[in-house]
Amino acid sequence: MKALPETAGRDEFDALIIRTDYGDEAAWQAVVADLAQPWGDDGKFQPSFHLVEDPAWADLTPDEVLNEARRDENLSVVFVADRVTMQSAHRALLALDITEDEDLDPMYYQELIDSPPPREFRTVPAGVHDVHGNLAIANMDFAEFAEAAFADPDRIYRSI
Repeated sequence: MKALPETAGRDEFDALIIRTDYGDEAAWQAVVADLAQPWGDDGKFQPSFHLVEDPAWADLTPDEVLNEARRDENLSVVFVADRVTMQSAHRALLALDITEDEDLDPMYYQELIDSPPPREFRTVPAGVHDVHGNLAIANMDFAEFAEAAFADPDRIYRSI
């Protein structure tokens, strides 16, 4: 695999957004504009995110992004702006759970082994801050957000 630029410079409270599709600059600018909007009840919170937009990341698979993102030990989720994001009317980013699979003892965890929790879902840009913030403070877990996304008719998390 090619050497990728670092994702360094991210404050631990910033959501990490990695761009992997470079086919539509206008769509990317729309995603960034959506991410920059205040969020929360009545827009009382300012967004805090770190963009990685280097063509070296172009066309990476979610697994390749995860392998690189896992080097940041203060990260619980990474958001990917991929081709689906750029072509979607909702500009839904791919949220990837950073936590690594553990080797579980089948004697105690067979149900979890047979039915692992979801590792990804899509979220509108406004949902990025909600997801990242709640995961960072361990207020909610990744599966709760995925469940909310999967309950949506478009299978997209739309923020609380």
